[in-house]
Amino acid sequence: MFLNRAEGLALALPAALFTFLVFLVPVGILLSVAFQSGGSWSLQGYVDFFAQPLNQTVFLRTLKLGILVAGTSAVIGYLAAFCIVNLPPSSRGRIFGLVVLPLMISPVARTYAWIVILGRTGIVNDVITGLGLSDTPIRLLFTETAVFIGLLQLFLPLMIISLVSSMENIPKDVVPAARVLGASWFQVFFRVILPLTKEGLVIGGTLVFTGALTAYITPAILGGSKVLMLETLLYQKVNFSNDFVSASVIAMILIVMCFSANLALKRLASAKG
Repeated sequence: MFLNRAEGLALALPAALFTFLVFLVPVGILLSVAFQSGGSWSLQGYVDFFAQPLNQTVFLRTLKLGILVAGTSAVIGYLAAFCIVNLPPSSRGRIFGLVVLPLMISPVARTYAWIVILGRTGIVNDVITGLGLSDTPIRLLFTETAVFIGLLQLFLPLMIISLVSSMENIPKDVVPAARVLGASWFQVFFRVILPLTKEGLVIGGTLVFTGALTAYITPAILGGSKVLMLETLLYQKVNFSNDFVSASVIAMILIVMCFSANLALKRLASAKG
């Protein structure tokens, strides 16, 4: 039996109130702190933040790694999703389960696994020195490369899941038909697969980019104090400097970057050609 309008509003009111209290009120408080200076509304906090060379470096590094992780995830995700979708149903379930499996493991455990792999006495350095490629271990930890690898491994499953969901809705005869008509694989991807999976790309890209920007454990462990990102800088401002104004500014910058990424992906997905 369908609910009338009054009953629907009555049921929706508690959910709306919960959303307002849990999500909108904290954001409002954050806005009030991030845009105040000397008791009045001002952008001085943002001017002071970007005036410091260290903060500029951290901002650009965070943006760069977010774009690299999202872009690399998209490339690998399309290849993986195309292979998974074209597998037999029985094999598809097993492979998809392996893709989802890392999401069930604690991010802390997954990050520490990379310490075992990338450390000075880790697997990679053991192979390098064993093959005689270097006489001394190479410093892989506490570099941007280590943070990039850790973030990619952490969020790649989200991209694959999003693209698999989109590719499963593509009619099975579309790609073979394009190939029969003489389209190359390059044309098939950009003229057939990409337009039909753009919604999955937007969702996956937003999840990966936002996750890479806001992740704390992976950059803190693999990057340390030598590879600061906005989220680790935010932690330092709150826990060591007690600078809540700068912390609020960083939080607002992260929010704006995440929303901007989503809007940019939607704009690209809706663009013609």
